[in-house]
Amino acid sequence: MEISKIATRWLPALMGLAGMVAASTASAETLKYLTWKAKSAGEAHAASLQWFADEFEKRTGGKHKIEIFWGGSVAGIRAVPEALESGVGDLGDVVAPYFQDQFLLNNIVSFHMPQPKNERELGKKMMEWYDQYPQFDAEMAKYNLKNIGWRPLEDYGLMCTKPIKSAEDMKGLRVRTYGSALPRLFEAMGATPVSMATPETYEALQRGILDCTPIGVTLARGYRFEEVAKYFVKFPLGANWGHFITVNLDTYNNLDEETRKILFQLGRDYMDHFVDVLYKMTDDIKGEWKSKGIEVLPFQAAPVAKAVQSEGVQSIRKQFVDRATAQGVPAAELVKFFAFD
Repeated sequence: MEISKIATRWLPALMGLAGMVAASTASAETLKYLTWKAKSAGEAHAASLQWFADEFEKRTGGKHKIEIFWGGSVAGIRAVPEALESGVGDLGDVVAPYFQDQFLLNNIVSFHMPQPKNERELGKKMMEWYDQYPQFDAEMAKYNLKNIGWRPLEDYGLMCTKPIKSAEDMKGLRVRTYGSALPRLFEAMGATPVSMATPETYEALQRGILDCTPIGVTLARGYRFEEVAKYFVKFPLGANWGHFITVNLDTYNNLDEETRKILFQLGRDYMDHFVDVLYKMTDDIKGEWKSKGIEVLPFQAAPVAKAVQSEGVQSIRKQFVDRATAQGVPAAELVKFFAFD
């Protein structure tokens, strides 16, 4: 049979099969999620992230799935925003305090550490601000990104290699910091701030490069800091911000309206689920610490409140208010939320 006749005979069937494949591809999609967190980390981040992926598949009726690329296999902790912006991944964990120049408004909490609010209060307030002020969304959109989920980190204290019980004990300590506010706070208390990402901290504590690091109970377990630092100081930093569940804006816009609605609501439901998991894990870990020789030490709030009023800390807060106001946000009013009573 001539080639032209073969083509004529089979072309309609081949075109039909191609159409079926294309339709199947359009109706079912697997989104790539980038995280530096190891699946085996054993803390609230990893556990709740798997819930997020499973819940997305469930709520879309299997129409869409999320494949998580764990442990920085695609992008490390500081590389996720750029990887998402360029489309290397569809969703991922963006750690706001590492990108304060890019995401000023979305670091409103970072600029006001320490602060007195708990995890759920922070999460709800961030969602409220997102609904009221489009500037939060617009700031991410400049980098082809959109935040759809909120992970307020736990109530932070200090994990230390030596017992710290008073403001006097803080003097001369080398303390890991990040962002703009925390370095000024610890300087005001006589400590030496050391800028360092969380994944690098274990070795620094082990080798004596650091004396303390701000951290929460479950994160201390996840990063195994309790192996090299035996004192958890209840230094009143408050709940920390934090992580966003961020999606590539092109990916988000290309989803059908129903799926976008599901993703939007799931991101908000995730915050409450994360906090629930966090609280249970925190209680369990504190119970285990008693048998592992990890001491939980008190720390008075008054010296910390005094340090917040220092020129260094207040100058950072003023910089935020000035810059955020220039973006059309009533920043001076918003930041009253973080005031100590």
